[in-house]
Amino acid sequence: MSAPERSDLTTTSAADLARALKARELSSVEVTRAYLDRIAAEDGRLGSYLHVDADAALARAEEIDAAGSAGDGLAGIPVALKDVVVTEGVPTTSGSKILEGWRPPYDATVAARLKAAGTVLLGKTNMDEFAMGSSTENSAYGVTRNPWDPERIPGGSSGGSSAAVAGGLAPWAIGTDTGGSIRQPAALTGLVGHKPTYGSVSRYGLIAFSSSLDQAGPMARTVLDAALLHEAIAGHDPLDSTSIDSPVPVLAECARRGADGDLSGLKVGVVRELGGEGHRDGYEQGVLDRFAEAVALLEGMGAEVREVSCPAFDLALPAYYLIAPSEASSNLARFDGVRYGLRVGDDGDRDLDEVMALTREQGFGPEVKRRIILGTYALSSGYYEAYYGQAQKVRTLISRDFSAGFADVDVLVSPTTPTVAFPLGSRVDDPVAMYAADLCTLPASLAGVPAISVPCGLSDGLPVGFQIMAPALADDRCYQVAAALEAASGGPLIDRLTGAAP
Repeated sequence: MSAPERSDLTTTSAADLARALKARELSSVEVTRAYLDRIAAEDGRLGSYLHVDADAALARAEEIDAAGSAGDGLAGIPVALKDVVVTEGVPTTSGSKILEGWRPPYDATVAARLKAAGTVLLGKTNMDEFAMGSSTENSAYGVTRNPWDPERIPGGSSGGSSAAVAGGLAPWAIGTDTGGSIRQPAALTGLVGHKPTYGSVSRYGLIAFSSSLDQAGPMARTVLDAALLHEAIAGHDPLDSTSIDSPVPVLAECARRGADGDLSGLKVGVVRELGGEGHRDGYEQGVLDRFAEAVALLEGMGAEVREVSCPAFDLALPAYYLIAPSEASSNLARFDGVRYGLRVGDDGDRDLDEVMALTREQGFGPEVKRRIILGTYALSSGYYEAYYGQAQKVRTLISRDFSAGFADVDVLVSPTTPTVAFPLGSRVDDPVAMYAADLCTLPASLAGVPAISVPCGLSDGLPVGFQIMAPALADDRCYQVAAALEAASGGPLIDRLTGAAP
């Protein structure tokens, strides 16, 4: 590879940046400054970042250059973090007024591992408040816009991360996925986004939404970039009681192998309940057409394709919207205006209960309040078994459907989202329509299995995502199939937006 032109740095893959840094064709300062210049020029239009410290980023890049470590793994490459990832000394708000101005005294494990790998933190990205949303319109700090069409959403809740990478404001980014919040925005902005196996990436220091579902993962221009970033943050963490003590799979090598385009012997199951015959209400025809074309590409590479029925997937949406709000109602009880963050009404004339009530009234947005109320009701005496208990039983049925499916096939596939990116404001007043954006991504979240979204073309000029799901701890299989599809499709779709050479 020849050295990237200075004007093209923000449309270059992270893997190519690493090679150029290693060869001393570029410095980390040059790369970091290119992204900071791009942020200064474009983020006023996109709204992808909540906090950027250019001086700190350049100082970090200078340290890496001086140490001669740039290009060693991830060293010297800039990264953006979703603002749900606790970062020492850096404002971390989770998109909420209730944490405005909070500077954590410690790092999340994900942040600590990226620091140890030598990455340069560009900033913290916008998100739906406490990761509750599918459009990044629920942030207390303003909306984020889709670089493909600024009048449309970038997906959510990791919409700031997706817009930053798709807009050339970061080479890659960390998102979090509770019900689809990495995969759905990746699909809507033409990126690769992977939700790891639950427990394979530490949750320590992620501001909790739903503890049995939350997972951090990569969002990137290419499958290989996503695999490299994933490898850097994965692995057992004793600080997380749900962390799986197992070796990190060799993901980047699987991505490279997949790019060779040979899927001979691979068995692919197309999920009937996710856009199949009789299950197409709410799916756009363009999405279904691109999905069918991608399945045909897999067949052309030697994969054996068959339809697989997973009946319990039809119940994933209502089950998720009982389980996740129930866990959120418990997790968000810690935000009370007493220990940190926003504090309202503390004028000496009110008791503590009044101060907490006023703080939560002003600190939480409408969607967060809606889910807290829903979750508290579902957990209340007399309703627990009828709602939360039943939803957990559905979760078990979904896991059984995955087990049955993977007994016959190696991966399950579906569209990532039923539609392309919809216009800003079009679903704000219709929560049910908004929740339907996660229709395809919820089953993998409820079962804890890995799933990746890889672009599979355009519909009406907007990106369409193809979802690949694999058994628990078979994340490498997701990357291999995704890389094969990416190569067969002519390279990263995001190049069509940025004008980068394929």
